[in-house]
Amino acid sequence: MKYSLLIFMFLFSNILNAQKVFSVEYSSQADVKIYVVDHESQADLKVYKVSYASQVGNNDGNWFFTDYASQAKKKIYFVSNSSSADVKIFYVNYSSQAGWRNKNKQYLMQ
Repeated sequence: MKYSLLIFMFLFSNILNAQKVFSVEYSSQADVKIYVVDHESQADLKVYKVSYASQVGNNDGNWFFTDYASQAKKKIYFVSNSSSADVKIFYVNYSSQAGWRNKNKQYLMQ
């Protein structure tokens, strides 16, 4: 029982941190390079920006932007052209619309 509680706490803490992101100033600081596309059909990932850290998902496109890099699971850098990007995102208006369109790139945000 004691071990199962520890395992549960470990897994739960990883889920809560899964989509906390921090936007860095330089591409060399980033784990993932992001490009924001104009059309949903061009995106690898549809992203919804949540208001609170407790609302993040498990790599499902619900992102919380942290104030400090140390609070984030992934450091991201927004590039100016799509050919430089690891992941192309499109911002959606509702949490239910968020998610991966190209699951081949999902590992980049884990």
